[in-house]
Amino acid sequence: MKLIPLASEDDFDGWRDAARALAHQGVPPEQVVWQVGDAPQSLFGDAAPVADAPQFPVPRAFVDLARDAICHSDPERFSLLYILLCRIRANPKAIEDKADPLVRRLDLLAKDVRRDIHKMHAFVRFREVETSEGERFVAWFEPDHHIVRAGTPFFARRFANMAWSILTPELSAHYDGAALTFGPGAAKADAPGGDPVEETWKTYYASIFNPARLKVGAMTKEMPRKYWKNMPETALVGELIAGAQAREARMVETSRVQIGGNVRAAWEGVRAEAMGCTRCDLYKCGTQTVFGEGPLDPKIMFVGEQPGDQEDLAGRPFVGPAGQLFDRALGDAGVDRASTYVTNAVKHFKFERRGKRRIHSKPDAGEIDACRWWIEQERILIRPPITVALGATAARSLFGKAVTISKVRGEAHVLADGGEAWVTVHPSFLLRVQDNREAEYARFVEDLARIGERAKAL
Repeated sequence: MKLIPLASEDDFDGWRDAARALAHQGVPPEQVVWQVGDAPQSLFGDAAPVADAPQFPVPRAFVDLARDAICHSDPERFSLLYILLCRIRANPKAIEDKADPLVRRLDLLAKDVRRDIHKMHAFVRFREVETSEGERFVAWFEPDHHIVRAGTPFFARRFANMAWSILTPELSAHYDGAALTFGPGAAKADAPGGDPVEETWKTYYASIFNPARLKVGAMTKEMPRKYWKNMPETALVGELIAGAQAREARMVETSRVQIGGNVRAAWEGVRAEAMGCTRCDLYKCGTQTVFGEGPLDPKIMFVGEQPGDQEDLAGRPFVGPAGQLFDRALGDAGVDRASTYVTNAVKHFKFERRGKRRIHSKPDAGEIDACRWWIEQERILIRPPITVALGATAARSLFGKAVTISKVRGEAHVLADGGEAWVTVHPSFLLRVQDNREAEYARFVEDLARIGERAKAL
């Protein structure tokens, strides 16, 4: 058993030299133990000096992979890389097999490291402090992996004329305007809590925050909450998100006054903007945006899933087979469709082409969330007392999360703006159902009749 000491957790050069010598000697991976720093020695082996060994060629892709994967926090990374190196000596194309579990695992380790470096570059925030040597900028960061040495040269290039330090629990980086050096880790208390410039920055950030472009899911995915506490602007995010809907309502109300109460003009402006929507990739598929239609002072707004083939061609919602069934059910329920506003959760037709036919394809969560902006604008302008979600896609759009129709069907739910939401099936469900079709249709009509009676009472 050979025990190989490494100088640090990210000691790529030390690993490379040792791995080259071990591979040259034909030492099998199971006979090697990798040890970092002053960790206790293995009970089953002695530290083995690394002898000079002749170089041998390996694919450049392996070197790049190893440089990144070495920085991962996975304790098995050194052994995994040595196993792959041994395979590559026998078969240089082994690294090209992306289906191989070992290659896939190392690729994921490298990807995690690159992502962590990207987060460091994006979310480090410097604070100005005065030292005995003059002005210095200091930042605190908590990486997931051993990336300080790999990630900080970026800051030396970007802030070449500044003196700065980046403190992390494991290692600290210091730059004096000429050389980049590394020292022991630090505690968060060692980093400054703020400086006067931050108040100016937060004022500016709040002033440019645009609720119309707010995508909370995308923001929290790209900027995990663990980094928020180190960034001055994120202290404002919760308040800004909470107030976004209220600000939108005030903006629309201001528009109402400015146009003399002409809601129609405001609605037409939103509709015209929607015609050029590119918030998701579905605009590349459909013939046109299919916006809602109907009176702008209805008591009921119906929200469907998305346009179908005929709706996409006509540019109007609910004109195909499902729309015709919907009209019949409304008539049987005693609800005048002409007095209701009808729209869809997603404004473009998503389909799969089979020969000459375009077959409906269900929108995914990202597409639904991207299109919620338009539903919200329609509801802000129209302010319907009752909004009816026809199907699961529409329900997700209204509630902002997936719901089970059977659990929420048949009762009123209060929305954030105080309006009522009701949920029932989409009429296309009645076209697909094979068993008890008449009973399902009767239940659908019963839902519509109950909603119609509720609307009359408001």
